[in-house]
Parts: sequence; structure tokens; C-alpha cells
Amino acid sequence: MAKNNFLQDFKAFAMKGNVVDMAVGVIIGGAFGKIVTSVVNDLFMPVIGMLVGGVNFTDLKLTLKDAVPEQLNEAGEVIQAAVPAVTLNYGNFLQQTFDFLIIAFSIFLFISLIKKVTEKKKVEEAPAPAPAPEPSAEEKLLTEIRDLLKNK
Repeated sequence: MAKNNFLQDFKAFAMKGNVVDMAVGVIIGGAFGKIVTSVVNDLFMPVIGMLVGGVNFTDLKLTLKDAVPEQLNEAGEVIQAAVPAVTLNYGNFLQQTFDFLIIAFSIFLFISLIKKVTEKKKVEEAPAPAPAPEPSAEEKLLTEIRDLLKNK
């Protein structure tokens, strides 16, 4: 019985509007992120790299320890395997930072556009305020009596 309640609770949670909307947002956001990453990598970064002297940012790194080549003995047997260099890849960090900033700015512009469109739509759809209701016959009569007493 507890298992059935758990499944029912999970189904109720998963089918809430907010959860479904969030899932759609994550999927669209992932696709949008790929598009913006492509714009950054394929359009912006080559231009920026050319402006700073043909540098590819992802290739920028600081070598902390040089690579050690493979060592062989006289018979051609491997004595020590090759050890790759230890590098600090700050260029990749710069690339990811540029990606993030451009993606964040693009999402900001997109959300601003959506807000403007929805606000315009709300203003256009806003109904005119309803006219004030006519006073009842009793209210009219009482108003007349009040005005007569006021004038005496």
C-alpha cells in the first residue's frame, strides 16, 4: 500500500504545471545553450583571436612541469613510460567564461523581449473599467431629501 501511495504522490508531483514547465525550460535552455556556444566558438572567438594576434584561447596554458619523453634502453625496450606535461589551462577557462557571459547576456535579452511582448499583450487585453452602477431608487430619493435639507 505504501508503494502505491508513493507512486501516486510522485505522479501528482511530476504532473504539476510548474514541474512540466521547468522540464520544458531546461530542454529548451540546453538547446539554446548549444546555439549560443556555437555562436561564441564559431563567430566571436575567431574574430577576437584575430584581433589579439591570431591566438586561440583554448590553446593558452601555463606549463607547470614539462613532459618527460619515453625512455628506451639499448635493446629498444621501454624503461620509463612517457609522462605528459602538467599544465594550467587558463585559456580554456577564459573560453568558458566568455561562453557564460555571452549566454547570460543572450538569455537576458531574450527574457527582456518576452517581458515586453507579454506586457504589451496584457495592456492590449486589459478590459476597460466597468462603469459605476446606477444608484437604486431608494438612494436617489435619499439623495434628494438630503439636498433639500441642506438648502433649508
